[in-house]
Amino acid sequence: MSLSHKKLVLFPPVEEPRLTLIREAAGPMTVVNAMDASEAEREIADADAFFGKITPPLLAAARRLNWVQSPTASLEHYLFPELIEHPCRLSNMRGLFSDVIADHVMGYVTCIARNLHLYLRRQQQRKWEPVGGEAARTTFAAGPAHISEMDRRHMHLADCTQGVVGVGAIGAEVCRRAHAFGMTILGVDPVCRRVEGAVESVWPTERLDDLLAESDFVVIAAPHTPETERLFRRERFRRMKRSAWLINIGRGAIVDLTDLTASLQAGEIAGAALDVFETEPLPADHPLWGMENVLITPHVAACSPRIAERHTATLLDNIRRYVRGEDPGTLVDKRKWY
Repeated sequence: MSLSHKKLVLFPPVEEPRLTLIREAAGPMTVVNAMDASEAEREIADADAFFGKITPPLLAAARRLNWVQSPTASLEHYLFPELIEHPCRLSNMRGLFSDVIADHVMGYVTCIARNLHLYLRRQQQRKWEPVGGEAARTTFAAGPAHISEMDRRHMHLADCTQGVVGVGAIGAEVCRRAHAFGMTILGVDPVCRRVEGAVESVWPTERLDDLLAESDFVVIAAPHTPETERLFRRERFRRMKRSAWLINIGRGAIVDLTDLTASLQAGEIAGAALDVFETEPLPADHPLWGMENVLITPHVAACSPRIAERHTATLLDNIRRYVRGEDPGTLVDKRKWY
């Protein structure tokens, strides 16, 4: 079939400036910017491609659909059984947030290593009090072999190991940034086997427990899939060092929050830095709010002024690839959810 007889349906509708760019990228293809669900259902009947939020009724109405572009990077709330079984290809928006989320991770890491979360509280109290105590300050007279309690409680990152669970686009950027800090880096992933310039050997997921046992920081950068849901429960935390911190910028469903809270209260791990939670917002009465060894950010690790332009660029690139008869650059495996 010639491109002039192919159709791309957009729903929900996009704004006019973006629509103009999409039509330019689609070339001779017909582009329908559906204004409501009824129009989308009519137009998708003979559509070849779709961008937006597809639903079971829309998919059921489609007779020749062979490509769907998700507007999201994560797919746990996008996929449904009929879409998984349908022969159409699916692409997502991965790669939009990799650098900014990696920056967020290293913000956590440096904050923890230098006790900035504790010093911020003391600043609010107008309290000049080094962690470990003023009296524990190292003096020249003590000699180079002396390590004060204050020194002991401030980490030297080049001596630390960072374990990354999920070395996809985001996890790989976390590895690269940790490498710049001189950290030792470990990673587990079902697919990735190395990160150029940072990790020579990414372990298979079967070695997760080995990673936990060796890491000072455990960073969850994995997607929510059937395999990762509640991957981190009490027994996982007990396999970590008691001095280690858990960092989750992946998905809240990966960490059992009740088990994490119990593990922190029992002193089984040193602390946690969390941007995502099983329940969002985190309830105001949740005990995590009151713990000094917990950093909480409200699901903002991906926030950046660059995201909108990157979102459009990915969409346009995939449309151009479709026009050329190529697979989208962000093709996913529907059965694996990534």
